[in-house]
Amino acid sequence: MNLPQPDVLLLHGLWMRGFAMAMLHRRLRDEGFRVHQFEYMSVAAPPEQAIARLRKRIRALAPGPVHVVGHSLGGILALLACRDDDLPDGRIVCLGSPLAGSGAARGLTHRWGGDVLLGRSKELLEHGLDRWDGRREVGVIAGRQPMGLGSLVGDVGAEHDGSVGVEETRLPGLAAHCVLETSHTGMLVSADVARQAVMFLREGRFDTAA
Repeated sequence: MNLPQPDVLLLHGLWMRGFAMAMLHRRLRDEGFRVHQFEYMSVAAPPEQAIARLRKRIRALAPGPVHVVGHSLGGILALLACRDDDLPDGRIVCLGSPLAGSGAARGLTHRWGGDVLLGRSKELLEHGLDRWDGRREVGVIAGRQPMGLGSLVGDVGAEHDGSVGVEETRLPGLAAHCVLETSHTGMLVSADVARQAVMFLREGRFDTAA
């Protein structure tokens, strides 16, 4: 008897749509996961709206485990949606998510038009979270290939992926953290990132940790 394939929900980041996750979608599907895209408005709508919809979508995929993989802002939303214990089991992988707050976002708010660009996600991106104390295991993949404009508008630290600093991706309570040679948007097409994400979803660990 064939066991049911685990479900994975993909969340895109700020200013993006689900098609940005297409390569990662294909790679996870090829590894045997049932992959679903979760679309949301990252600027025009409040994060609470996306969080409520995400929780509803996770419940709809029950009763089996439902994993979540979020890029950048999508990773923060995934943690906020899954911090209570009333959802199906599953793991979370955050890709380049500024869980501790984004220096680029804080810098952008001081520039003309910055508030408009960040929209309703401004406060969440500026401040991030304090810690993770939910039931789900959370793994974070950070990049250190500095290709992007984020470092030009705010302080993202010495080691970054062009948009998010490595230290900004760390948060108390994480199960695992690794740093790869990739940029912020490059994560979405990186075979190495996909491989590490698959390992964490299956085993709750990365084969390289930092």
